[in-house]
Formats: sequence, structure tokens, C-alpha cells
Amino acid sequence: MKKCMSSRRGFSLVELAVVVIIIGVLAAFGVPRFRDSVERAKASEAVSFLSSIRSAQERYQARTGVYASKVGDLDIAMQAPKYFRDSGGSAEVGNTTEITVGTVPKNPTWSFTLVRDSASSSYGNYSVVFTQLGLDSTSTISSDTDLSARINPLSN
Repeated sequence: MKKCMSSRRGFSLVELAVVVIIIGVLAAFGVPRFRDSVERAKASEAVSFLSSIRSAQERYQARTGVYASKVGDLDIAMQAPKYFRDSGGSAEVGNTTEITVGTVPKNPTWSFTLVRDSASSSYGNYSVVFTQLGLDSTSTISSDTDLSARINPLSN
């Protein structure tokens, strides 16, 4: 009996099949969650960038009485988002990037849109729009309920 047990080496085909099935099941659940987590982190980059723009716009408006129409007019220096571009199609958000400013004197408004580059997103193009009030409902990240629930950093 002892001789028979000592000559057995390796794993049986059934044991290997069970391990492969377990790894496959774990990967089937883990990979989509990991992908969503990575995309959520990238989406938070846009929200963080736009929150900084919003704070700088409020400071600019307090000083001048109007909102800035270019990012370069604001009192911030920050790195452009890596995974997003401005709505005009520019690959990089720079000092000359324009901000849409409303013209109603008693109710000044502004909006700024960042669009996710579909080449690097498993969700395709989606946009994050900020206004003087914060995240705007025209953002496709907030209008697509599945997308919002999965990757919007501001969703519950």
C-alpha cells in the first residue's frame, strides 16, 4: 500500500478540471467588477477636474462679477485629464480651452464638458458636464442609469 501511494505523482484530470472551473467562475465575476472599478476611478478624474474648475469659476466670479470663458483665465494650474478630452474634440484641455458662458446678466451661467475617449473606454463615449451648480443632468454619465450606477463617482 505504501509503495503504491509513493509512486503516484501529479494531479488527476478531474482535479485539474475542478481547479480550472473554479478559476473560471472567479474570473467571470471578478473581471467585470475590476473593469468597473477602473472605469470609476477614471471617471472620478473628470469629476475632480471639473470640481476644481467650478471652485475657480466661483472665485473668478466673486472677483470680476462674471464667469471666465477660458480655462487660462482661472487662478488654477492643474494637469489636464488623462482619459478625457474637451467637448470641442481637443485632445488636451489647455489654457485656451473655452468654457461656455451664459449671457444673462442677472443669472450668470457656465458649463464645461469633458468627453471620455472611446478608444480607451469599455463603455464608449460618455460625457461629464459641470455647471455653476455642479454635475449637470445633461451628462451622459448621469443619464444612463446602468452606467451611472456602475461607474459614476457621485452616484450612491
